Amino acid sequence: MSIFLHILAHNIIPVFIIIAFGYIISKKFDLSVFTLSKLNFYLFIPAFIFYNLYTAHLSHEMLKILLFCIIYLIFNDLIARVVSKIRKYDVGQTNAFKNSIMFNNTGNIGISLITLIFGAAPFIINGKTPYLNQALTVQIMILVFTNVAMYTIGFYNAGRGKMNIKDSMHKIFSMPSIYAIPLALLLKYAKIDITTTPLWNTLEYVKNGLVPMALLTLGVQLSKTKFDFKDINVNIAVFTRLIIGPILAAVLIHIFGFFGVVAQTVFISFSVPTAVNTALIAVECDNYQDFASQEVMISTIFSCITLTSSIYLARVLFPV
Repeated sequence: MSIFLHILAHNIIPVFIIIAFGYIISKKFDLSVFTLSKLNFYLFIPAFIFYNLYTAHLSHEMLKILLFCIIYLIFNDLIARVVSKIRKYDVGQTNAFKNSIMFNNTGNIGISLITLIFGAAPFIINGKTPYLNQALTVQIMILVFTNVAMYTIGFYNAGRGKMNIKDSMHKIFSMPSIYAIPLALLLKYAKIDITTTPLWNTLEYVKNGLVPMALLTLGVQLSKTKFDFKDINVNIAVFTRLIIGPILAAVLIHIFGFFGVVAQTVFISFSVPTAVNTALIAVECDNYQDFASQEVMISTIFSCITLTSSIYLARVLFPV
């Protein structure tokens, strides 16, 4: 019960409060969701990716985590194709459904959740948190992969609803995030220290603004969305993300031979709800915005229950 209350108080409720702020302010002032999405994609997200890549410790062991993420993404793509064919979705909805189950909220919820879990009992030993750094390194690797995939494959998927292949690719390469990745890696491995320059403080300020800005933007989008909790398509996507997703992760963890802290981190990370930015991508590409926004919101609501179960199962299935 204490874990449930911690997750609810420190992760779920703050998320919904910020979303509510965006919703209320938009209702009063009719904010432009397109302007806010531009700020996210052209400023906050590139800074966030650059900062995390530049500061992350990327060992050879992390390549195995990267391979896991790729395989997991492929399986979710296949699941989405099967469901979409059964449900007879058009191209736009098929790709909106893909994004909703392929990309989880590793940033807004994942990082803080992993910090909470491995920075508290029973993982505190003699007043120290020996497992926290390892867990965060794994989580950051998952975060970087998810963001890279989301702003390439995710944009391509959303764009295909109303664009041809050429236009979709143009949309991808117009995103600054694509160029933030190689730049961060180049500076990192060339051992060029930018942490003592004014640019570094600027990056810290901007990257810290991503989570509230993304959630506020979602609130604005929700203020313009008609909710239908009986929408079978949204509910199927939520069930796939929150129930099928962790089951698939558990199977792949066993196949890859992960154990202990690594296995727990991976399992919990792939049990979080759909990424907020999938709704922003849907807005940016004008592709089933209502579906994407509702799926993000409803999956986040129900995750307060499913995440509690996932944390418990992680400790039972993959003991340290």
